[in-house]
Amino acid sequence: MTKPPTKAERDARKAFRQVDAKKAMTEHEIAQKAFSNNRERLKAERLVREAAGPPPPKTKAPKAKGQ
Repeated sequence: MTKPPTKAERDARKAFRQVDAKKAMTEHEIAQKAFSNNRERLKAERLVREAAGPPPPKTKAPKAKGQ
């Protein structure tokens, strides 16, 4: 059997868990901010393209023989 952790061990684990939780939340917030910034940039680019008008019709390139 394993012996129960001492009060010092419990306190140390609690402190490390809190630090790890803050680190994880910080990383999550950074990722969310980057995602949001990228989404806003892409949205702005799309709105500029849409305001410029419809894209020109695509033409099909002739296929080479033997394909």
